[in-house]
Amino acid sequence: MSEQQTDTPTRPAAPTVLEQMGGPAGFVYSTIPVIVFVTANAFLSLPVTLAVSLAAGLGLTVFRLVRGEKVASAIGSLLGVAVAAALVAATGSAKDFFVIGIWASLAGFVVTAASLLARRPITGVVWNLVHGGRHPWRAHRPVLRAHDVATLAAAVVFGARFVIQQWLYLADATGGLGLARVVMGTPLTVLAALVVVWALRRSSKALLPAS
Repeated sequence: MSEQQTDTPTRPAAPTVLEQMGGPAGFVYSTIPVIVFVTANAFLSLPVTLAVSLAAGLGLTVFRLVRGEKVASAIGSLLGVAVAAALVAATGSAKDFFVIGIWASLAGFVVTAASLLARRPITGVVWNLVHGGRHPWRAHRPVLRAHDVATLAAAVVFGARFVIQQWLYLADATGGLGLARVVMGTPLTVLAALVVVWALRRSSKALLPAS
């Protein structure tokens, strides 16, 4: 009698935080437009710099589409470059290429810090909404502490980005802004995202019924 074999379907592994952010290539995609702009601005006139940056954004978008990425994800880099380039063209100042990101960081800091002060950390609010909005997550101290830590991590990242980049912006250090954007971009986002994912998983384990 032959040994019975059972084929159990295997569930695909959940994507990691890095994979959700585009994998290792995501680091490259997020830095290419910034590096191109800063490098071109050091050697070329502002109109030519903008043209080169837009061409780089378009080339990156085509490359990502050819690789089979989702259209919404692929055009993100082009839209970001286009909006930043339009602002620079309107003001005539190269440093304004970074101004949207600077104020977005301030907005992120205000939201996360305010939620902590209100004792409703935003990561916990989002987790509860995703899971029906009826879980007593704030009454569960370990879960509340986890979301305090996760929201604080996000607030620190947003706050550090704003303070450093705003200082460089006021100092007219366009090259420094480019370096800060690269160093404080995806790497810090991944670190904060790891803390947030830990808090979300802790909440699900503690408050959701076991399947």
